[in-house]
Amino acid sequence: MASPLTLRLDEKTRKRIARIASRKQVSTSEVVRRAIEAWTDLQEPVTSPYQAISDLIGVVRGGNPKRSTQTGRSFRKLLQRRRGRR
Repeated sequence: MASPLTLRLDEKTRKRIARIASRKQVSTSEVVRRAIEAWTDLQEPVTSPYQAISDLIGVVRGGNPKRSTQTGRSFRKLLQRRRGRR
């Protein structure tokens, strides 16, 4: 359950929050809650790196599907060619 928190704001900030709340059709408390949640997520992300990019995984199609498994071999061949070996 939520617990109350006392917060002192200057008049300008209070009015800005009230305008946003009116525009979004939510309470001023909801605007403040969302702002605090967004700020704390930036300071201390709750998601794992996988969760942060999970919506991007599998989006791109094409290219060589074995590219990552052949990288070491390809790199070794490149270095050997540069050294004059085959």
